[in-house]
Amino acid sequence: MMNRRRMLAAVVAAAPALALAHHGWSEYDSNQPLKLTGTIEESGYEHPHGHIKLKTPTKTWIAVLAPPSRMENRGLTQAMLKVGTTATVEGYPNRNKPEEMRAERITVADKTTELR
Repeated sequence: MMNRRRMLAAVVAAAPALALAHHGWSEYDSNQPLKLTGTIEESGYEHPHGHIKLKTPTKTWIAVLAPPSRMENRGLTQAMLKVGTTATVEGYPNRNKPEEMRAERITVADKTTELR
C-alpha cells in the first residue's frame, strides 16, 4: 500500500512539469490565418510535433506540424517533406515568435493533409 502511495505522489508531483513540457495552442493567433507557399529548407519528423522550415519569397518560417504518427496515418510521409520540395502551409502565426506558425494543413505534390 505504501509503494502505491509513493508512486501516486510522484505522479501528482510530476504532472505540472509534464503539462508545461507540451505547449498549448493559445500561443498562436487564430484571428490571423496564413497561407504560405515556399520551398522546404529543413524538416523534422519527431515527437511531440514534426516541423518544416519553409522559405517563402518574403520570409523563412518554422511551421509546427502534427505528431509523426498522425501525419503518417493521414498519408503525409517523412519522404514527402524532403528538402527542396514545394509546399503550401495553412495555419496561424505564433504571437511571440514572429518566425513560427502552427500548421493546420499542408499541401505537398497536390496532396492536402489535415494536421489537426
